[in-house]
Order: sequence, then C-alpha cells, then structure tokens
Amino acid sequence: MNNSQLFGGIEAGGTKIICIVGSGPDHILERIRIDTTTPEETLQNVIQFFQPYTSAGKIASIGIGCFGPLDLDPNSPTYGFIASTPKMRWRGTDVLGILQRALKVKTAIDTDVNVAALGESRWGASQGCDPALYMTIGTGIGGGYIKDGQALIGMQHPEMGHIQVLHDLKRDPFPGACPFHGDCFEGLASGPAIEKRLGARGETIRADNPYWDIEADYIASALRSYILILSPRKIILGGGIMDRAFLFPLIRQKVLESLNGYVESESLLKSIDEYILPPALGNQAGSLGAIALAQQACA
Repeated sequence: MNNSQLFGGIEAGGTKIICIVGSGPDHILERIRIDTTTPEETLQNVIQFFQPYTSAGKIASIGIGCFGPLDLDPNSPTYGFIASTPKMRWRGTDVLGILQRALKVKTAIDTDVNVAALGESRWGASQGCDPALYMTIGTGIGGGYIKDGQALIGMQHPEMGHIQVLHDLKRDPFPGACPFHGDCFEGLASGPAIEKRLGARGETIRADNPYWDIEADYIASALRSYILILSPRKIILGGGIMDRAFLFPLIRQKVLESLNGYVESESLLKSIDEYILPPALGNQAGSLGAIALAQQACA
C-alpha cells in the first residue's frame, strides 16, 4: 500500500449514507451524501457513485461501516447481512454481497461504531492509545473497542448500549424505551429515550435542566463497567447527545466518584480531561474509519 492508492469508504446510517474516495483525512478526493431509503434504491445510488472509480481500477478496496445489527461471522451464510434491525425494510439485506458483486473490488464490512472507533484510532483522538473505546450516544448507543489495531468481534459484535446501568426509579421513574430490555443503557440515555421522557429532542433541552445530571449518571455508570472490564487507554464519546459539550465535565467527575479511587491510573486521577474526550475527527470519524477498514483489507 502506498500514499497514492485510493480507497472507498461507506458510512451507512439509518437516515443517510456518506460515500468518500480518498486515502485519509488530508486526501479526500470526493464525498457525497445519499439519503437512506429502500435498500434497492439506496445501494444502487452507492454503486453509481463508486462505479466510475472501480471500473477504471482506481480504487484498491472499499470499507463499509453499517448500522446493524450485522452478521460479521465470515463462516456464516449470511455474512455481511443486516440482521434484526428495527428498520424493517432493511432486515436480511445482503449489504456486503450486493456491493461486492456490483463493484467487483475487495470489500470489507463492520459496524458503524467499530469503524468510527477505527478511524479515531488511526487518525483521531485515540491515535497511539491501544486499546481504546469509542462510544456513540445518540439515536442509539453503541461502542467499538480497538485492541491491537483491530475492532473486537467475538460471537457477534459487542452491543455496549444494552448493558444494565444503575437506575434509581424514585429519581427517574421513566421505564425505559428499549423494545427488548426496557431500561438498559440505550433505553434510558439515548436520544429517543430523552425525547420520550421529556417530550423534546435533546438538542433543544436547556443546559440547566436537571435531567442532564441524570443523563450523566447513566453514562458514567456504563463507563465504569467498560473501564473495569476493558481497561481502555482512551475513551472517545461521540454521537448527537455528546454534542452538548457541558456533559463532559459532569461525566468525568461522576466516573471518578463512581470508581472511588479503585483504579489507580494517572490517566484517570490526573488527566481525565484527556482520557474521556470528544472525537477529534468529528462527524467524519465513520467515513474515515471506513477508509481505514478498506486499507486493512489490503494489508
């Protein structure tokens, strides 16, 4: 692989898909946004964007970061398919196979959050910090864990948004919004959960609303578990909810209080502002992470 090689990146979200061609943050040749509609229409638009590059042999490989759940078992007959997503029209869609057959180029797929984690590890806020954890807190909640430069995938990809967090029903009687688990982390702290609880979208709720102290507690409760189990060297918090920058100091303080000195790491005790932080790549973490995944496929 050399610096002149081009790669394709696809950040496939539930409302939009970002397609880019380039080799890194400083070399993006082209970028487009495609609305996520039906699988047939959406993927055809993606194919039309990349075909001039692939037919001319200008792209070495393509990486896909896709909403899920996904089947990421290479030995499975449905490898690269979307599984039990609430987006009913997309259930059972062979995202990897459709794009690979049409574009005839080496193609790799992972979850959107794993790919964003990879992007931040390669070029962003967790560069040089391995292992590292990337969390997205927005429409859904998910996590990507990078160890030895690779995203963690086991029996399936981790579903970090569906762990249980401490839920004081007297303080917050909201039962949760997750259709599977009720008051799991995502069911309590995601954007839809906030809107269902308060009747307004998170970005419209004033910073002095007392609810934000509850939100920070849920996020800190989850981070305590991730720190104790995964021991990341860096935690990146992205997603729409974390655009509310005032949450970071609250979360950091609550993480320290929750751990209560048990983890004697200078990263936590002396430099927590540099340990729990926003993504350096901003809203490009997913698309650039897809480029990084494409580059791994050629390594």
